[in-house]
Amino acid sequence: MSERLTLTKPVDVIILTKNSERLLRKCIDSVYQNVPLSRLIVVDGYSTDNTIRIVKEFQERHGNVIFVQDKGTRGSARQVGINKVRSDWFMFVDSDVVLSRNWFAKAEKLIRDDIGAIWGIEIWSVLTKTKILKLFERATLKIFEKRGGLHDLLVRRKAIDGIKVPYQLHTYEDAYIKSWICGKGYRVIGVYEPYCLHFRSDTVWTIRHFSFMGDDLKFAARHPSLLLPYAFHTCIEAYLIALHICKPGQLNQKIRSYGRHLLAVPFQTIVYRRIQNERSIRSFMPESKRAQTFSALIIQSKAAR
Repeated sequence: MSERLTLTKPVDVIILTKNSERLLRKCIDSVYQNVPLSRLIVVDGYSTDNTIRIVKEFQERHGNVIFVQDKGTRGSARQVGINKVRSDWFMFVDSDVVLSRNWFAKAEKLIRDDIGAIWGIEIWSVLTKTKILKLFERATLKIFEKRGGLHDLLVRRKAIDGIKVPYQLHTYEDAYIKSWICGKGYRVIGVYEPYCLHFRSDTVWTIRHFSFMGDDLKFAARHPSLLLPYAFHTCIEAYLIALHICKPGQLNQKIRSYGRHLLAVPFQTIVYRRIQNERSIRSFMPESKRAQTFSALIIQSKAAR
C-alpha cells in the first residue's frame, strides 16, 4: 500500500486565458480561496477583452501573479506554463471553472508516493440540479480514465520532468500529459471529491460545437470502452443545444409536431436545418434502443427543470 504524503509548501497554479473575462474573476477567486497558492501563472493568448485588466487586479491585490503571453496553441501555452513552475506540486485550472470548497485540502488527502496527478471531476453547471447528474459523473470519470483532463488537475512536477507538449495539440493535450505522467510510472486518478463546476461558454450550445463533438466520437472509436460514455455526453449536448437555439417551450412544440423522427438523434451525426424560417433540430432515425435512450434523457431533463 502506498504511503500517504502531506504537502507543506504552497503550489503554483497555471491558468490559460484568451478573452476569458466572462468567468475569470470567479475562477481566480476560487483558486485563492481553496488552494495554498505560491504563484498564479497566467498564460494569455493576447486577449482583447477585459481579461488582462482582471489579471492585473489580482496582481495588485496579492502580488504573486506571473503574466505571460503566447500566440500558439493550447499545447504550447501549457508548455509555457509548465516551464514557469517552481513548486514541487502545481495545478492546472481552466479559466471557465470554479473550484469546490476546500478543493486542495480534499485532494491532499489522496496523495500517495505513486500518485502523479489528481483530477477533480468537472460538473457542467447546467446539470447541477438535474436527475441525470450522477449518471453524467460516472460517464465523465470513465472518459477521464482514458483521455485525462486539465480542468482542475493537481500535478507532481517530478512526474512531468522533460515533457515537451507538441505544439500542434490545440486539443487533446490533456491526453498527452496524462500519458506522459503514466509513462513515468505514476498513477493519475480522477475523483468525485473535490470537483469543479464548469461554466461552459454559450458558444458551446450552438451548431458549430458539433465539430468538437465529432472529434470526441472519433477518439471514442479508438477506445471502444468510451463509446457509451461519449454517446451519453453527445445526447446531453444535443439536447442542451436544442434548448439553447429554441425559445422557451419551442422545443417541446417541435417535438410534438415532428414526432419520433425528431427524437431519434443519432450518436455520430446530427443535422440542423431551418424549418419554416425557424431554427429547429431534425435528425435521421437510428436504432430503436438509441431512440429510447434519448427520449428518456429528454423526459428526465424536463422533469428536473
